[in-house]
Amino acid sequence: MQYNGSAIVAMVGKNCVAIAADKRLGQRALTVDTDFQKVFPITDRTYVGLPGLATDVKTLYDRFRMRVNLYKHREERTIEPKTFAHLVSHMLYERRFGSYFVEPVIAGLDKNNEPYICVMDVIGCIDSAKDFVVGGTASDNLFGMCESLWEADLGPNDLFETISQALLNAVDRDALSGWGAVVHIITPEGVITRDIKGRMD
Repeated sequence: MQYNGSAIVAMVGKNCVAIAADKRLGQRALTVDTDFQKVFPITDRTYVGLPGLATDVKTLYDRFRMRVNLYKHREERTIEPKTFAHLVSHMLYERRFGSYFVEPVIAGLDKNNEPYICVMDVIGCIDSAKDFVVGGTASDNLFGMCESLWEADLGPNDLFETISQALLNAVDRDALSGWGAVVHIITPEGVITRDIKGRMD
């Protein structure tokens, strides 16, 4: 889990949800890429962040996309965030004896505009929360920052500021993640994506 390094956090606001990730891809202490995608859109209102081994990140995203497309054709509706979380959990548990080295973070709004966030371990055990969830090598630092900064019923702009400050300050104290970040704010009106410049060392 610590080979490539990562930091991903999802936070709940008032009728909105945010998910943010750093951009670094490394081989332990060696930085390989400074613009590596770790958060992926699943639907217009559901995103998944994949901290962990880079090869498994790419493989799992392709498999998630295939399964979601099959669901859409079979059910003739868009998959909800909670349903997608159980789909991911099932896929990870299928491979429990040779697991993917990824701990997915899922964030989205359901059809009633209720926020949903959760994180899983490598075999798909779901841990959902009403405030925030974290994943990656900087997760201990993120827990501390989020506990300090998060408040209930934040609007989209305040949620962006809170999640950005939490992530940037957490990755400053983790050698395996950083090099800027990307933040997605999911609202009923649409998704706002912003890139953040961070320390480049």
